[in-house]
Amino acid sequence: MDYIRATDVFPERLLQEIQRYIQGELIYIPTRSSERRKWGENSGAANYYVARNEKIRQSFREGVTIDQLSDQFGLSVESIKKIVYSKR
Repeated sequence: MDYIRATDVFPERLLQEIQRYIQGELIYIPTRSSERRKWGENSGAANYYVARNEKIRQSFREGVTIDQLSDQFGLSVESIKKIVYSKR
């Protein structure tokens, strides 16, 4: 995240109002909650895990054992159980 000069962004009147509360300090202005992205949306990680988990569920339905899935996907037996027994 880059720093942006307040004088380059805010109108003078708004900047003066902000300075009534804080001066010479760094301040973080969060994104509006309506514009926030969920975890993994930017990087594609969320989609990767959804697809991986669906492959695990499909393999389990086809008869692959939990131990085999654990070895194949490099996950613990408990993690595989959580995936295959979840209500998705």
